[in-house]
Amino acid sequence: MSAKSSPKEFLATGRRKTSTARVRIKEGTGSFTINKRELSDYCKTEQQKKTVSGPLNTVDMAKLVDVSVNVTGGGGTGQAGAIRHGLSRALEKMDSNLRSPLKKAGHLRRDPRKIERKKTGQPGARKRFQFSKR
Repeated sequence: MSAKSSPKEFLATGRRKTSTARVRIKEGTGSFTINKRELSDYCKTEQQKKTVSGPLNTVDMAKLVDVSVNVTGGGGTGQAGAIRHGLSRALEKMDSNLRSPLKKAGHLRRDPRKIERKKTGQPGARKRFQFSKR
């Protein structure tokens, strides 16, 4: 057994559209890294930054935990939603009392919407080829 014990880590997975985020949190000073880059460097828009940090702001733990995320697939918005979902689940694992505020804010719900597939005989998922009567 080592003399110095490392802080306990909590792992969770979040998904949105085709993105998957593996989130790892532990008690710390408030650092936030996504794919080995800082939050402000990785998220391009202010909306994405708000989405990603939403669960931490809801439970007022932005300066109390270190967050490390590995996210793949999809685009910026989908990845932000996946990170938000995974972070919420990790916070719930860390402290089960946080479930109520996170659930009330809608952070624990998996957004089920996905791209609808293209159908045969049509140019897209719903669009039809132009109809000509004569």
